[in-house]
Order: sequence, then structure tokens, then C-alpha cells
Amino acid sequence: MPEHILIVEDEEKLARFIELELSFEGYTVEKAADGRTGLALAQSKHFDLIALDIMLPGLNGFEVLRRIRQTSSVPVILLTARDDTMDKVAGLDGGANDYITKPFAIEELLARIRAVLRNAGSSNESDKNTEHAYTAGKLRLNLDSREVWVGDVPVDLTKKEFDLLAYLMQNKGLVMSRDRLLDSVWGYNFVGETNAIDVYIRYLRAKIEEPFGEKFIQTIRGVGYIIRE
Repeated sequence: MPEHILIVEDEEKLARFIELELSFEGYTVEKAADGRTGLALAQSKHFDLIALDIMLPGLNGFEVLRRIRQTSSVPVILLTARDDTMDKVAGLDGGANDYITKPFAIEELLARIRAVLRNAGSSNESDKNTEHAYTAGKLRLNLDSREVWVGDVPVDLTKKEFDLLAYLMQNKGLVMSRDRLLDSVWGYNFVGETNAIDVYIRYLRAKIEEPFGEKFIQTIRGVGYIIRE
């Protein structure tokens, strides 16, 4: 089955050129011309690799990468128009697997894609029996399949409910402030009600606690929330 690649690039001619070359090489390709559309695709579909421009309308590439890394380890190659060391460091520290500076030869991009996919394949092979799963008592969450169970009972969560619970589970034993949860799950530029965290915690409790007589999420008054070890 051919690898599925997402191109997030606002320069239409460049995006189309990359799409044609990747298709000729046997990959299946989808494109997005802005950060929000790219993020939505990355979060709703499976991709084997994402080629992500940094300078994007809507959300910049660094923010898109940050949000992708909250729930996915999909390989990401950054496309940058600036040969700036700090941009490269920020991208790699933010979870990018590689970067390439524009203008670039398509042969170099193809070589980097092959290398990143090869490394990802080796990693997947060694970890193929390992699930990105988290537990807290009877509560279980699988980050790869985006499934949640209490005991043996599956629980249906919305995307945002799952993302919030996943972040709390990934930081089990640590108190997460409302500001940190808002920034990490909703994004730093979130515009909406400031009590969004409390509302979604109530939604979660109604689904994973109350029907089962369990208590997984503890409120730390005046601070935030924690899931205990």
C-alpha cells in the first residue's frame, strides 16, 4: 500500500509541483493551503508523513506542529524559506523529524522523505507490539486508536474531550493548571469562554466517572486538575 503524504504549503505552484513529483514516485498525496486546514486533515486522517511549511496563513507551521504532537508521532518535515538556525532548532525541538530550506531541489526533498519514512518504519518495526496506552485505575486510553475504556466498557468521547483526557493522562500525577490545559489542548490563540476547561471536565466526568461510580479526575481548588497515579 503506498505511503500517504500530506503537503501543507500555501504557495500553490510549489505545492502542486511537489504533489506531482510525489505522485510520480508512487505516493498518495493530499494538500492543504493554510495551517488550520492542514491541522484538521492531520487530526482526522492517517498520514505516513507530513511536509509542513513554516510560514502559513491561519496558523503558522510551528503551531500546527505543536498541536499535531499532542496526539500523534507522524513524521514531519518542515519546509522553511529562511535559512535561520533558530527556526531549525525551534522546529526540531518542537518535534519535527527533519527540515529543508527553500528553494530546494526536488531530488533532495524526495531523498529526505525516503530517509524519514525509512527511519519511521524501523522504529515502528521495533515498537510494533507497543501501544501508546495510558491507565489510571480502571480507566484506559489508547492514543493510537483514540479509544477509551472504563474497565471493559468502551466510552465514546468527542475529539476535544479525548484530547483533554489524553493530556491529563500523559501528565498523570502532575497538577495541570487551567491556563496550561487551555494552551495545550485549545491552543494559545483560543478565543472563547474562559471556563471551557471546567465545562469539558464536567463532560468527561459525566461519561467516565458518574456511570461507573469512579473518581479519576481530581480538582485542585484554585489551580486546576490532576489524574493521580
